[in-house]
Amino acid sequence: MPSLVSPAIAAGSLRRSSHPSVPVGTDALLRPWQPSDADAVVKAFTDPDIQRWHVRRADSVDEAQQWITSWRAGWDEETQLNWALVDRNTDSLMGRVSLKGVDLHDGSAGVAYWMVPAWRGRGLCSQAVIALCQWAFNEAGFHRIGLAHSVFNGASCRVAVKAGFHAEGIRKGAALHADGWHDMHQHALLAAPAGTTQPV
Repeated sequence: MPSLVSPAIAAGSLRRSSHPSVPVGTDALLRPWQPSDADAVVKAFTDPDIQRWHVRRADSVDEAQQWITSWRAGWDEETQLNWALVDRNTDSLMGRVSLKGVDLHDGSAGVAYWMVPAWRGRGLCSQAVIALCQWAFNEAGFHRIGLAHSVFNGASCRVAVKAGFHAEGIRKGAALHADGWHDMHQHALLAAPAGTTQPV
């Protein structure tokens, strides 16, 4: 049955392009994940906050390398787009920012992120989210980026607000965490339509 609406993003358009690096300010960079990042991923997932909100742990370097392989494959599959946030001078890992649940037809995805403890509290996470959304809207053609976090995760909510996301409401009992079901705050950011001045 033919669709009456053309896809917002043509299938294959991401896969046919190289996975870009995205500058974040003057000192940080979002770049594709590399197998050599596995040790840093294992270390990051020893952090209790990352374990709590992402409900995962990395038990070995081999497991982290498998994750990185799947994160890299997401670009070609056009299902999830993943970046390592690194120090531009040393390439040390600061965190992860990703677009998950990619829907090319509707031009939508959800943004997710974590930061290693040493780099928290500096505004870098919100800067990275802003930079990635600018790329998604202006370069890739996305229309809508969603963001969801537990109502108990105040730090994630602050990132959403600083990045310009608009609150949409609360989904009751929407995500299972280690301590039970959590209500989830929903936020979203839209690409600015032509002729508007909505900030990204």
